[in-house]
Amino acid sequence: QVQLVESGGGLVQPGGSLRLSCTASGINFGFYAMGWYRQAPGKQREMVATITTSGDMTGYADSVEGRFIISRDNAKNTLWLQMNSLQPEDTAVYFCNAYWTDDLNYWGQGTEVTVSS
Repeated sequence: QVQLVESGGGLVQPGGSLRLSCTASGINFGFYAMGWYRQAPGKQREMVATITTSGDMTGYADSVEGRFIISRDNAKNTLWLQMNSLQPEDTAVYFCNAYWTDDLNYWGQGTEVTVSS
């Protein structure tokens, strides 16, 4: 059984920070590229940040570039997303994704982030 479990979501005020975590089990974590995606109410799911298997390369959506940092520790089977300078537009359910092939592609259940005063 494969499980990706996100944690760290919650309510934060504009300008605040939050760190999301994703722990994986049932897969060889180091074989998978990882990513964070989010879906706001009434909108399509979008890529937020991605990271290569070794963690040597990262990519970000334009909307979060310079504010968010994605990282991973393969020894701990863990993925993080450090979110800084949060704004209301960042409000969404955030999902962890592990990708190796189309047949080996997994999602977590999501963790809700609300940015509001």
